[in-house]
Amino acid sequence: MLPPDLKQLPTSDELPCSDDIPVDNEDQNFLPNVLLFLLASIWADRMDWYFGADMAIYHTTGVNPRVPVVPDGFLSIGVERKKGGKSRKSYVLWEEQDIPPILVLEMVSHTPGGEYDDKLNIYTRLGVLYYVIYNPEFWKRDGHQPFEVYKLVNGIYQLQIGEPFWMPEIGLGIGRAQVVFGNIPQEQLAWYDEAGTRYPTAEERANQERQEKERLIERLRANGINLEDLL
Repeated sequence: MLPPDLKQLPTSDELPCSDDIPVDNEDQNFLPNVLLFLLASIWADRMDWYFGADMAIYHTTGVNPRVPVVPDGFLSIGVERKKGGKSRKSYVLWEEQDIPPILVLEMVSHTPGGEYDDKLNIYTRLGVLYYVIYNPEFWKRDGHQPFEVYKLVNGIYQLQIGEPFWMPEIGLGIGRAQVVFGNIPQEQLAWYDEAGTRYPTAEERANQERQEKERLIERLRANGINLEDLL
């Protein structure tokens, strides 16, 4: 196959931002965005990364560069956080110095989407280093585990062991966690540090700050100090 002529390839303005296929459930939109918002806090000072949720990735490794792959979430490192100071409509590899995502997330839904075969082959060709498949409901049906991390080793995805799983090339671990969101206990995906400690959500940080403030007020009162006298 001849290499594509960049002059003949469409620009991001000419390409659809997604494949317009509706998701099966709200978690397919919610959970990738949870990871995005967490990362925006963890890497607030870094401008060399981009996390896309339900966004088209256009590439030249398939039959037609106008046909994208649309993962539920993906992370790229070494690219602008805001491309040219603007939000991306889609992730177009030939406009991103051919830097593929370093991590891709697929969430298996009621309707199988080729997560274990077709998409695995696409991400292999793209050179995606880590491929995460989250399958909390249908893993028995599919003969897999609820949470799997694959690493591309010598052109072949190999299932990794351990959760949370530490990814040194990214500097983050990924895994599942039981959290309370909006007063509702639920399982979410989360980022972890190298020691296996989970990065808290914004809601958890706010609650922690509130509790610390309340404890400080109680200590001051126990020592006969009126908080109003300090203001």
